[in-house]
Amino acid sequence: MNRPLAAVLCVVLGLALAPVARAAPPEIAQTEIKYLLGYIENSACEFFRNGSWYDAKKAAGHLRDKYAMLTTGDGIHTAEDFIEQAATKSNLSGRPYQVRCSGATAVATSQWLHDILARYRAHTGLRLGSTYRAPERLSLVLSGRVSHHAQRHPLSPA
Repeated sequence: MNRPLAAVLCVVLGLALAPVARAAPPEIAQTEIKYLLGYIENSACEFFRNGSWYDAKKAAGHLRDKYAMLTTGDGIHTAEDFIEQAATKSNLSGRPYQVRCSGATAVATSQWLHDILARYRAHTGLRLGSTYRAPERLSLVLSGRVSHHAQRHPLSPA
């Protein structure tokens, strides 16, 4: 076999196997990230990105898309990785994302999300490196299967 053909076959084989080699974030990170995304979506806050303000649903959708792209690599291992790599700044402009809730002064989205994550962990008793199973109520919130009559989660946005 000639060298150019062998090189092409190696590249094709490598690309074909690349998705198999991808490692999903640990379950605990996935649970925390889903919580953060759900919190954003239900927050009724406004999010600033690249010179424009967006509603919470559009912001959550944008961050879900960024998260999906980032999980094709092996760079997301924790909720902090998600915040820093997807929710801190625009990859296009490099400008930081901001959030404002109820007419308050805008703050950096990264700090806002770190604060929400800290409250979530304090409420659940979660510590990094521990195994964790979300309470049934939280699992229902994360999966979107809670009826509008269900009691609010203590960490739900106002």
